[in-house]
Formats: sequence, C-alpha cells, structure tokens
Amino acid sequence: MNDQANSVDERYATTPATLTSWSRQDTTWMLGLFGTAIGAGTLFLPINAGLGGFWPLVILALLAFPMTFFAHRGLTRFVLSGREGSDITDVVEEHFGVKAGALITLLYFFAIFPILLIYSVALTNTVSSFMEHQLHILPPPRAILAFVLILGLLAVVRCGEQVIVKAMSLMVYPFIVALLFLAVFLIPHWNGGILATASTLPEPSALLHTLWLAIPVMVFSFNHSPIISAFAVDQKRQYGANADERSSQILSRAHLLMVVMVLFFVFSCVLTLSPAQLAEAKAQNLSILSYLANHFDNPTIAFAAPLIAFVAIAKSFLGHYIGASEGLKGLVLKTGRRPAAKALDRMTAAFMLVVCWIVATLNPSILGMIETLGGPIIASILFLMPMYAIRKVPAMAKYRGQASNVFVTAVGLVAITALIYSLLS
Repeated sequence: MNDQANSVDERYATTPATLTSWSRQDTTWMLGLFGTAIGAGTLFLPINAGLGGFWPLVILALLAFPMTFFAHRGLTRFVLSGREGSDITDVVEEHFGVKAGALITLLYFFAIFPILLIYSVALTNTVSSFMEHQLHILPPPRAILAFVLILGLLAVVRCGEQVIVKAMSLMVYPFIVALLFLAVFLIPHWNGGILATASTLPEPSALLHTLWLAIPVMVFSFNHSPIISAFAVDQKRQYGANADERSSQILSRAHLLMVVMVLFFVFSCVLTLSPAQLAEAKAQNLSILSYLANHFDNPTIAFAAPLIAFVAIAKSFLGHYIGASEGLKGLVLKTGRRPAAKALDRMTAAFMLVVCWIVATLNPSILGMIETLGGPIIASILFLMPMYAIRKVPAMAKYRGQASNVFVTAVGLVAITALIYSLLS
C-alpha cells in the first residue's frame, strides 16, 4: 500500500498538473468554493456597496478579484506547507507550536461557528416566510421547522465531505442562473441610479473613509476561508507536489466566476435603484431581492426571491459546516482526548444539530453582532496569518518578496481596523 502511495506521489511530482488535464473533480471544487463564498451575503452586497456612491464602488470592483484571490491563495499555501493530510489546525501547531495551535484552533472555531448559527436562523425564517406568504399555508411550529431543516442539511453532511462539495456545486447552478436572470431582468429598468453620483468626485478624505469602511463588506462577501483547509488537503492528496499550481488554477477560476457574476448583479441593482432607495432598503433591513420584489410588485420575483435565498443559505451552511466541524474536532483533540474518528464525527454532528436548532428556535437578534465580532478573527486568519508564516516559516520562504504579500497584509489591516471602528462607533 505504501509503495502504491509512493508511486502516486512520484507520478504527480514528475507530471505537473496543467489546464489541459482539468478534471471533473477540479470543476466540482471550483463550484464548491464559489458556493461557500456566494451566499446570503451577496443579496445584501448591492445595498452595502452601493451606498458609498459610484466612484468608491468602481474602486471596490477593481479590487475585488485581487483581494479575494491573493488572500485565499495565501491561506491555501499555508495549509499546503504542512505535513500530508494536515488541516489548518494541525499546520498552525506544526509551524508555531502547541499553544499557538490551540489558540488559532479556538479562534478558527469561534470565527466560523457563529456564522453557521446565523444561517440556521436565516434558513428557518426564509422557509417559514415562504410557506406563509407565497404558499399561503400555516408553517409548523418554529421548533419543529428548524429541527427538520437543520437535520436535512446534516443528513447531507453525514454522507461525507466529497458529497457536501458535490451538493454545493450542484446548488451553484440554479443560483448562478437566478443571479443572471435577476441582473438581466433589471436591464430594461436601468435609469442611471448610482450614476447620479458619478459627476461629482468625492473629497480624497471622504473617499478613503468610504473605502476603509466598505472593504470589509467586499472581503466577507467573497469569503470562503471555512472550506479552504479541506480544499488544500484534498489538493495535496490528489496532486502531491503540484498541489500549489493546481489549487491556484482552481482558485483563480472560482474567483473570476464569483467576481464577474456578483459584480454584474451588483451593478445591475445599483443602476436600477437610487442611493436613496438603497438607503431605504438598508433601513428596512431587507435583502436586495425583497426590496426589488416590493419595488416592482412583481409576482415572479416575489415567488423566486425566497427560493433563491434558500439555495444561497443552504449551500453556504454546508460550506461553513466543514470549517466549523474541523475547528470543533481540533478543539476536542487539543484536549488530549483521542476518540475514534466515527465517534468524533457523530459527537460533532450532534453538537451542531442541538446548538443550531436551539438558536434557530429562539431566533435571537444578537447574531448580527456576533458575526461582526467574528469578522476581525476571520480577517486575521485569512489575511495576516499566512503572510506572517511566509516571513517566519522556512517551508514558505519561497513565497517571500512578492508584491501580493504587501497587498494582502494591507487589506487585512484595513479590514480589521474598519471592523473594530464599526464596533466602537
């Protein structure tokens, strides 16, 4: 068996992966990355990004791809720099020691798990509202509905990581079609919208302040760090020494797809709605779909909006579950306990089911604040930790001296300081 594994590693080491050998598995991962990043947050992005005016939005659009690609490539390379089969929590311990490994594992879990709770609440609210307003049937008690929905998603989880990624990649297709449909549907209704602010150049200080506060919105709208560790481990298993090259190719395609799709959707929305209408949507705490449905009084959008939201939330839930369960398992193992793999999987699933179900049933409004508190942690793990590792870890020394490292570090610091400022202001 070892000889066979060695021969596989040698084959990958001597035959570099190229785009001509692109496989179905590569496409599945590309769509899985897309599915984790592009979720419910996308439906609020036109509101948050468009409120700053035309020129800040143009600058953010130009920064979207490099911000997304370089940051996630850095985190992928960090996981790839560890031993064979090591996930992000193992690699941190390998490079920085046991105490740092335990701390990062703890932070990693608390950065992702609250988002999973938010998706549990959002999923329950979306289905309940859809049953009541579109299907005109009385939804079951919230506790029962939440339990059934979360149990259904965890049934997919129990089928294994590869099934999760495949399920997410399949769910991406209707979501892409829906985004395209909505963006194209709005074209006849373009009235200039945000272009009204294009004739006036903002003051440099005001522009910088707007960008400073808007960058975190863009960063976390495209964030798929929870699935990066599993992605990197699988790439190393599949491609061996060529995992860095192939993972960069998959990431670049996934990010190009998500940036083009989302920005087309965003610009279509902001060319239809005025800044005042975007501000109204924000004040009403509505997603752009709900606001557009009310704005046009269109039954097609009114019926499609919750279905699109359901797909968006469900696939993001699955992607974040991978990261949250990885963090929880890491915490258990860091305590010194070594349960069997299947027992640990069952314990993790049971914990996730119970906590997600309780929170979804209680429907607390504090979850938005928890997500914001997790923001600086995600930015630290996604942007700063890999760049620090490049400076300090010998296994990553080959990546030193690249201009993208400075860019990623700067964006990470901007995102963290802006999020802290938002919390304190």
